[in-house]
Amino acid sequence: MTSIRNALETFTSELDYVVFGAGFVVTALAVIAFAFRDDAAATHLENANEFLQVNFGWAYLLVMFTLIVFVGFLIFSPWGNITLGADDEEPAFSFPAYFAMLYSAGIAAGVVFWGPAEAIFHYDTVSPFVGAEAGSPEAAVGAVQYTFFHWGISAWTAYVVLGIPIAYYAHRYDAPLRISTILLPWLGEDNLERPIAKVVDVLAVFATIGGVAATLGFVGDQFLTGIEWTTGTAVGDAGTVLVITGLTVAFTISVALGVRKGIRRIAYFNLALFAVLLLATFVLGPTRFIMALGTEALGGYINDFITMSFYTGADAAEGSAVSGWVGDWTIFYWAWWFSWAPFVGLFIARISRGRTVRQVAVTGVLASTSITIPWFATMGGSAIFLQQNGEADILAAIDTYAEAGAGYPLFEALPLGGVLTVMFLLLVTTFFITSADSSTLALGMLTTGGEEEPSTINRVIWGFLIGALASLLMVVGGVDALQAAAIITGGPFAGITLIAVASMVLAFGNRNAIFLREEDDVSVPGSESSFDDSVADD
Repeated sequence: MTSIRNALETFTSELDYVVFGAGFVVTALAVIAFAFRDDAAATHLENANEFLQVNFGWAYLLVMFTLIVFVGFLIFSPWGNITLGADDEEPAFSFPAYFAMLYSAGIAAGVVFWGPAEAIFHYDTVSPFVGAEAGSPEAAVGAVQYTFFHWGISAWTAYVVLGIPIAYYAHRYDAPLRISTILLPWLGEDNLERPIAKVVDVLAVFATIGGVAATLGFVGDQFLTGIEWTTGTAVGDAGTVLVITGLTVAFTISVALGVRKGIRRIAYFNLALFAVLLLATFVLGPTRFIMALGTEALGGYINDFITMSFYTGADAAEGSAVSGWVGDWTIFYWAWWFSWAPFVGLFIARISRGRTVRQVAVTGVLASTSITIPWFATMGGSAIFLQQNGEADILAAIDTYAEAGAGYPLFEALPLGGVLTVMFLLLVTTFFITSADSSTLALGMLTTGGEEEPSTINRVIWGFLIGALASLLMVVGGVDALQAAAIITGGPFAGITLIAVASMVLAFGNRNAIFLREEDDVSVPGSESSFDDSVADD
């Protein structure tokens, strides 16, 4: 009883009641709405998604490209040498541990879901940008090229843009680990309790809930499809809710062990299994076809990157601002990355103490992309080859099970298919747990005012709510509902990432600026005083 009472006291004492209360109430209401008024809730979700996609799709594209340009500047400019901590501080984690955790917490769960599915989908339903006949060699190249575009450097940029300034203020100036910390150059640390800061943190909670619920829904659907594929038994709607909620609760073992023992160890396992499955598929699959197709698609990705970044597929004759294909794919992905930005950005900030700005940017964008591209080349190339040659009907599996069904016929068609299928299902499960763990860690930090180690109770509450919301979204609307949730919640954070850019410009451009002020002091950065005498001359 004493331990339970102590745990409850820790939970209640650490809460930021405004941020936690707003996030909890809205999430609980969403769960209730989808549980009891599913048709009405799904209709409202679809209408909001269509409005944002049609009217503001162009904004997602412009903001993302701006962030890419800025991250490129960080890598090649002197600002890249700035240490996220004391100048002589060693990194908190070794590079292998750092990279494994960053990649596992980032988009790795989504990579597993879409790796076997996306290229074959684009091969059958070709992008207007590619303009090729479905099923043609040109469509195959364009399909893999677009997977590189959707999951390459653009996907990681928003995370880094948010993570770097938070890490800089937190590890160098002891500012709280929360999204509103990016406002520190304007408000000062003493004023981070102002309403505008609370609004930013509440928006971060909403974005995280929507983005993570979408991801857990995708990966959970893949897990359930794997059960049905291997056993021949359909789980059903009630089973979907129970299984996904149960999987989400399973992460509590990792939660109890903390970042160093829990998330780090699972991240190592994830990355090792990911590499083994990738290598096995590459060797046992159509290796020469993968290399030829992947090489040509990579060249197209590099050559067409700027044009693809601004392509909307606008059709003046039909009065369409953004084509349906671009909205369903590129806009969805960009919004998804924005919705994940607060959660992954906070997690990156949490583990980046002692790293330089350049190290974080290169690891978070370039290194992560460097292993994502081979995955999509291998999985997408294998799927297209097997479909072309009649060795596996992956499109039929997608028709039956939606995108979640693409991986299983792919692996079964290869030598050692049974072993590969089991490995794939295991990878889906472990990435699911890692995503749940790291996302609830971020939600815990957001709703406790920046605690690096939020209480287990806090994180279990968020894990349960997100799992319940993900499973209900799947039952009500499947993939379409999950995509809509990501687009709606990611929209506001497109603008907040631009604030993060401005924050870095102010902080890195004048590193002696005052960031800690009295409550009523609204002086601008650049004052003669320093934030802290111990780092005044940094």
